[in-house]
Amino acid sequence: MDLIRIGEKIISRRRIDQYVSRMLELRAKGLSQAEVAGRLGVDRTLVSRLESLGEVRKGKRIAVVGFPIKNKEELQSALDKEGVDFVLLMTEAERWDFVRSQSGLELVNTMMELIAGAHAYDQVVVIGSSKRIKIIEAVLDKPVLGYEIGESPIQEDKYVNPDEIVKLIRAVKL
Repeated sequence: MDLIRIGEKIISRRRIDQYVSRMLELRAKGLSQAEVAGRLGVDRTLVSRLESLGEVRKGKRIAVVGFPIKNKEELQSALDKEGVDFVLLMTEAERWDFVRSQSGLELVNTMMELIAGAHAYDQVVVIGSSKRIKIIEAVLDKPVLGYEIGESPIQEDKYVNPDEIVKLIRAVKL
């Protein structure tokens, strides 16, 4: 039910949900707690307390990129549980479909967007061959954390132990 009676008051759960959603949207866009509070007409401490209630983790923004991954769904699930901010995992077939589905210009633009987006993360973890790890590190022009799964060129999907990746992610969070 959308309306809840508390003593003499009738409270709209939908209205509260809308305020909280808007608050989180504005904070994610980079507004300060004080700016959000001012826009929504609430106290800054309310914004702070709501964030604290919902906080899953603090620390580095982490991205994980990996291919070709045999058990990508299992790995995706483990990374989601760890609160990884961005995950891009592909099988060998998906990687080739990605390349073939775009024109040269579209592919270059997509790659440039991915590279630009990767700069927003404090730590990028790359799962792949040593050659791909080095290429991504060079393109990003910053250190990446590599998890090598074979020699280049890898042409078949590789199993990646989710427990090992979770340990790696937990170490990065510290």
